[in-house]
Amino acid sequence: MIKYFKEKYQEFKFRRKYKRRKNLNRSKWGSAGLFIVLLIFGTFSAYPLIMTVSNAFKPLDELFLFPPTLFPKNPTLDNFKDLSSLISGSWIPFSRYFFNTIIITFLGTAGHVLVASMAAYPLSKYKFPGSKLLFALVVYSLMFAPQVTQIPNYIIISSLGMINTYSAVVLPAIAGSLGLYLMKQFMEQIPMDLIESAKIDGASEYRIFFQIVMPLVKPAWLTLIILLFQRLWTTDGGSFIFNEELKPLSYALRQIAQGSIERSGTIAAVSFIMMIVPIVFFIISQSRIVETMSHSGMK
Repeated sequence: MIKYFKEKYQEFKFRRKYKRRKNLNRSKWGSAGLFIVLLIFGTFSAYPLIMTVSNAFKPLDELFLFPPTLFPKNPTLDNFKDLSSLISGSWIPFSRYFFNTIIITFLGTAGHVLVASMAAYPLSKYKFPGSKLLFALVVYSLMFAPQVTQIPNYIIISSLGMINTYSAVVLPAIAGSLGLYLMKQFMEQIPMDLIESAKIDGASEYRIFFQIVMPLVKPAWLTLIILLFQRLWTTDGGSFIFNEELKPLSYALRQIAQGSIERSGTIAAVSFIMMIVPIVFFIISQSRIVETMSHSGMK
């Protein structure tokens, strides 16, 4: 049954794209010019990433060259060796920081995807009193910067007695409104005929949600996983976690990197470690992100 619904949904997507297809009359010179423009903008976008990777393998004297060089003349691993020595001297085992980051990232990402998907399903496929108002509140909440809601969030977390626990970081991540917006916009593309057909066959709402809707919106929740992973991987606990044994990996690395100018190489190595994991994850699933943004209407 799931295969049948997937085939119907793919057929629906094909018809929708076919109706919107436009024939572009572009000459070879036009295509070449467009390629050059995109190449220039792509180079500017990739330059900071290349510099971050390059600085991690530069010796200390090359880090202070002016003008800076794009690639190291004498590549070295001394920055990573110095970072390893500083980590080994910490009174909290480094594995503890890593474990804290894994717990926060996994619980926050999985919880956000599940809650946002389950909330978006009735908003997108059913009309009930107050549904438009609820979605309007979700859209309005996207306009507020995190700094604006930081104090109210702290008051709520403190009143719930969650300060200095994993929940202080995980709960706000689960309650984010961006995932609900993305999932709702993407689920609206699913024809209601698929859901009605499943109901006629005797499928319950939970079975429709988990076996029909969620497989069809896979690009959307993969995008949420990437966005939440990047955010939670780099979190340092902020003002919610004070216990050193509960601090995440990014906090430990930043504390190690702080110091005199002699630790500039260590800072470069820390920047590389914190950046490389989310970027690799993004590169693997970038096609899913593009598909999700095109269906949700986000830019």
